[in-house]
Amino acid sequence: MSNSLPQGWVRADLHCHTIYSKDSLTPLEAVIRACERKGIHRIAVTGHNIIEGALRLRDMAPELVIVGEEIKTTHGEMQAFFIEGLIPPGLSPEETVARIREQGGVVGVSHPLDPTRGEAIGEVNLRRIVHLVDCIEVFNARTTFALHNRRAAEFARAHSLPGTAGSDAHTAFEIGRAYVEMPAFDDPVSFLEALAQGRVVGRRSLPLVHLFSRWAIFRKRLLAHR
Repeated sequence: MSNSLPQGWVRADLHCHTIYSKDSLTPLEAVIRACERKGIHRIAVTGHNIIEGALRLRDMAPELVIVGEEIKTTHGEMQAFFIEGLIPPGLSPEETVARIREQGGVVGVSHPLDPTRGEAIGEVNLRRIVHLVDCIEVFNARTTFALHNRRAAEFARAHSLPGTAGSDAHTAFEIGRAYVEMPAFDDPVSFLEALAQGRVVGRRSLPLVHLFSRWAIFRKRLLAHR
């Protein structure tokens, strides 16, 4: 983590999961503590097809949390930032964008060119909707191979889109592995303006972190059958 920031800038981890995601056991309070410990000033809580955790966490820490969602579409996952209502999964990417726009939210795409993720949107589909997108995740700390983050960054530059970065944390200790240093913001418009000036900072997590997600899924299924 860089030691200092320009005055009025913040560190924003723009991809995080909590216990409300099917593959995370991270309590809401643990997210707040991790951000305080690691110097993360803003965090986008983008649960899998759910926003309840983000809304609850924003009630607890309104100056910290951006309410978001990671949405499974018919052709891979997308991200929404600054929303207030659930975007249902299973829609086409175009319809998903329309639902986000109805709420005045920001349209992003998470880990778009990582073929090790079955839920990645992929280059063909991304090219089809790129004119509808506000930003692209160019550094995801859970991406196994650096090449796939580089390809996303190259795609974003080629299409003059700002890049987001996030830890994709499913555990508290992952928070802050990746973030954007950017001017402070308070709404979708100022967020995109700040993101255009942002600096991506990140370290990839060890692939072993995916085991924690699998354990979370298993534990939740076990508890559901008790």
